[in-house]
Amino acid sequence: MVDGDTIWLRGQKIRVADIDAPETHDYRCASEKALGDRATRRLHDLLESGPITLLPIDRDEDIYGRKLRIVQVSGKSVGDALVSEGLARWYGAGRRPWC
Repeated sequence: MVDGDTIWLRGQKIRVADIDAPETHDYRCASEKALGDRATRRLHDLLESGPITLLPIDRDEDIYGRKLRIVQVSGKSVGDALVSEGLARWYGAGRRPWC
């Protein structure tokens, strides 16, 4: 686990392509860090709950070299789960504040 929207899987850094989760490393306020920690734990729990499928999007990688993928567990989007639980938001261009 890296944070609430990025994981290591089979030696590759994977960015959940359709969501944005609060930062846990370069956070701007304590509430962002706390929510980011909750998102990270929840993503971990989701990934441990069943078989993982990675679906490609129109771009293979982001500017940081992370693979961009829609991540599903047992056929269900982890992005949908995190957004519906208030732990992430749908991805929009660029970094937006959580504070």
